[in-house]
Amino acid sequence: MKLGKKLMALTSLALGVTMMGAIFTGCGGNQASNSSEIKIGANFELTGGVANYGSQGLNGLKLAIKQANEKGGVLGKQINLVVADNKSEASEAANATTKLISNDKVKVVVGPATTSNVLATLQIAEDNKIPLIAPMGTNPKITVENGKVKPYAFRSCFIDPLQGEVMANFATKTLNAKTAAIYVDASSDYSKSLAEVFTKIFEAQGGKVVAQEAFLQKDQDFKSTLTKLKAGNPDVIFIPAYYEEVGKIVKQARELGINIPLIGTDGWDDSKLTEIAGADPLNNTYFSSHYSVQDNDASVKSFIEAYKAEYGQEPSVFAALGYDGGMMLIDAIKRAGSDDPEKIRVALEETKDLQVGTGIITMSATHDPIKSAVVLEMKNGEKVFKEKINPNK
Repeated sequence: MKLGKKLMALTSLALGVTMMGAIFTGCGGNQASNSSEIKIGANFELTGGVANYGSQGLNGLKLAIKQANEKGGVLGKQINLVVADNKSEASEAANATTKLISNDKVKVVVGPATTSNVLATLQIAEDNKIPLIAPMGTNPKITVENGKVKPYAFRSCFIDPLQGEVMANFATKTLNAKTAAIYVDASSDYSKSLAEVFTKIFEAQGGKVVAQEAFLQKDQDFKSTLTKLKAGNPDVIFIPAYYEEVGKIVKQARELGINIPLIGTDGWDDSKLTEIAGADPLNNTYFSSHYSVQDNDASVKSFIEAYKAEYGQEPSVFAALGYDGGMMLIDAIKRAGSDDPEKIRVALEETKDLQVGTGIITMSATHDPIKSAVVLEMKNGEKVFKEKINPNK
């Protein structure tokens, strides 16, 4: 009996120590550690409707991390990138973020690519106090909502108001448009936000929006609504949407005899656009984007050459923005002197004059980078640099 009691006491003591250890581990789940690696989460659209965006963004991020690791890592540690596929769906994006933070214990999450998927993940990162960098999500609500800056949300791309303003100015000043029609993706926060900004700026400059129609992602036949837009006799049609639908819209618009300029935003910027629409229909189309491979900036060219050496092709804008997100993250960890998520968050806020793949960025008070934008023209299936708009700091 005495021996049994001693065994029970020892077992209880061991169990207590184990439980205490679990408690302390739980409290410090995502804090700085003595591990030889720094875990970073990547949440991207690797399958599904916008897989081309996500896979290219991930390629850019991987390149930035590979370059850092080959130079000895950050703070003497190698970066371990843990990748999750959100399948181009908001619910899956939320699940992926939960897994990366709760199960994989990452210090920062980069991604998703699209605005809707980012918006679905932000509260999870906020609740866990883990910084999230959105490489391509341009909706202002990602970083600011109801006038309040979200402390753990950052991005490496410019925001929709800049794109909407750039294209409204381009329509009125470069294309001399007096009237415009808008064709919006009603299932996309990205598209609706851009349409709103474009309308406001275009009309403030004396232009008139004469027609607006909507479509949904995955639609195949756009001719009925395009016919209604054509009836408005606009000088330009603004289509703030993603390449998969845009390619079909442009092709069908030309088939209907709509030969006026069609203009859009960075969602157009993908090599598959030409495959879907065809080279000829894309003539006389223009869109805003984050950088151009024809930019003569030496640092931009350096990134392009590194990407070509790694992947055997020129980087798309999404690859460049993924790379920018990686560079922001690496720089922040270095300046923080720690892989503690809170210290990384503060360092991200203090990003200034950082050289990245698309140029130089400084983080604004709203966690949006101050950076240049470009307008690209499609000529015979190729993107041609048209204009560059530098930021007002």
